[in-house]
Amino acid sequence: MTTRTESRPIGATMTDTRLDIPTITMAVPMPGFPAHQQFALVRLNDDDLLYAFTSLRDPELRFLVAPPEPFFPDYAPEIENSVMAALNTKDPDRLLIMVVISAGAEETTANLLAPIIVDRDSHRAMQVVLEGSNMPVRAVLRKAF
Repeated sequence: MTTRTESRPIGATMTDTRLDIPTITMAVPMPGFPAHQQFALVRLNDDDLLYAFTSLRDPELRFLVAPPEPFFPDYAPEIENSVMAALNTKDPDRLLIMVVISAGAEETTANLLAPIIVDRDSHRAMQVVLEGSNMPVRAVLRKAF
């Protein structure tokens, strides 16, 4: 069974650099990064468009992420119940969805197939591959920064 999610703003509660930034713990390590279990979400601009998902073990390891709604307003991935259980949540309204951004010289893309899902209450996260979905790995961002 799956739950359809809606994209919601990240908000200051997860990222305000004037406060202690909460530690986000990966319920399942990100593919290729098994040693990195804890991350912080660091705001990169005042428009709340770009963030660095930064490893606490090695701050040089960071992923450029963004909330999908400014770029893909209809993006509402279905999240499997097993993911909800791993994140220790039952309320899809408490989920934060982020897409991993790849910035290039010619175009900037977002991975819509494998978003990072964070429970706002427990601060547990997973990168989820949306199996059976036709979401692209490299969707071009159309909005200018």
